[in-house]
Amino acid sequence: MNAQQTDDSLAPKLEKMAADAAQRYPAEMLKTFQDAVATVRATGVEENAKQVGDQAIDAELNGWDGTSVRLSELWSEGPVVLMWYRGGWCPYCNLQLRAMQKKVDEIEGAGARLVVLTPELPEKAKETAESNDLTMVALHDHESALAKKYGLLFELPETIVPVYRDRLKLNVYNGSEKMELPLSATYVINTSGTITYAFLDADYKKRAEPAEVVEAVRQAAK
Repeated sequence: MNAQQTDDSLAPKLEKMAADAAQRYPAEMLKTFQDAVATVRATGVEENAKQVGDQAIDAELNGWDGTSVRLSELWSEGPVVLMWYRGGWCPYCNLQLRAMQKKVDEIEGAGARLVVLTPELPEKAKETAESNDLTMVALHDHESALAKKYGLLFELPETIVPVYRDRLKLNVYNGSEKMELPLSATYVINTSGTITYAFLDADYKKRAEPAEVVEAVRQAAK
């Protein structure tokens, strides 16, 4: 266990979820998903997305509670944690959301704001919040328009489209027939609108460690 890892660390929980899934699903299906991750990574999406040192992109987005938020107004007041999740249908996303919920007080205590974005429709995001006991209000990134500007958007490989379309009903969650998703990225943005921390991974089973995000917030607040 490294210095950043504690009993409350997210990584071991994600690894356990992946191991449990490996026991439940056929080897052929698991290989299909592993190959799809490799296909997404091969597009260069991780390298082409916004990185540390880049200027963050502003946007005005609406939350499922009807509030309107302009990102630049938030980061002008203090650091912002900008975190995308794929949808409430994704168990890894739900695990990450619950883990970040536990860090909200620490993030806000450092003078920062946690901003969660998702392509899922506001009513679906509200359901996700309620089922995970979240106090945070997710902002609707309609058809992943902002994710696209950050370079996070990718097309689902053809091999896994049937699962997302027919089994997970992605179109119902997102209100769109586009078979696209954003990376589950996490950024920290300082008061000058510069990205000071970036977690980017094509593997949907990997997420930013909450403790690392909190430390990045503290550094950005200095």
